[in-house]
Amino acid sequence: MFSFTEQRLLWLNAVKLSSVKLNRDVVAKAGLNLLNEVGLAGLTMRLLAKELGVTAAAIYGHVKDKQALLDAMATQMFVEVAEQMEAPRQGVGWQDWMADRMRVYRRTMLRYRDGGRVMAGTFIDHPAFHRAGELTLRTLQDAGLDRHAMRATAPLLHYVIGFTIEQQAQSGVDYPDGNPYQDGRFEGTVDAERFPLFAEAVQGIVGWDPDEDFEYGMAVILRGITATVSNS
Repeated sequence: MFSFTEQRLLWLNAVKLSSVKLNRDVVAKAGLNLLNEVGLAGLTMRLLAKELGVTAAAIYGHVKDKQALLDAMATQMFVEVAEQMEAPRQGVGWQDWMADRMRVYRRTMLRYRDGGRVMAGTFIDHPAFHRAGELTLRTLQDAGLDRHAMRATAPLLHYVIGFTIEQQAQSGVDYPDGNPYQDGRFEGTVDAERFPLFAEAVQGIVGWDPDEDFEYGMAVILRGITATVSNS
């Protein structure tokens, strides 16, 4: 297993050896690889140009500004998600199918530092996005959700992106004085006599299992959607 730095160097060498023509996809992939090194706050157009060995003007010829770069990077991540997306097999319920899709979505964002923040609010206009949307709506409508299909998709997508942002933030890489979630800073800070319930809950924040919490939250949303459809 290669580290983020090793993966980035291998990718850059491959680009140089193959004489790949600079385009929007190449710029976006370079941005994602650089993201693992510097994070979203450290990602600049000038640094990206240096990474690719070109001038900043060459970068702006493919993405007009940083927001356009983030849109392109989010598109690349979504293409990775869509490549693993197929129609549900016979006998697979829509809840299980959607849950699997959300797991892939989360894993893809977690591959990149600040991947959740990059995905949040970005504009994706790509055939893979259109296909994924059509397949999702068709699957949910065939399962009987009808007019609820679009509304049922939105809270799941918002949940997985928001959860990933929070999980990546709690890695502590952006804290210069150490990760407050892992260095014991929480312990003893809450007045247990005055706030007994919260003091107990805080202990669960330290050393939390993100996979377990993610599954719990997703199950709550799926059950809520099912109940809403059944009662409508």
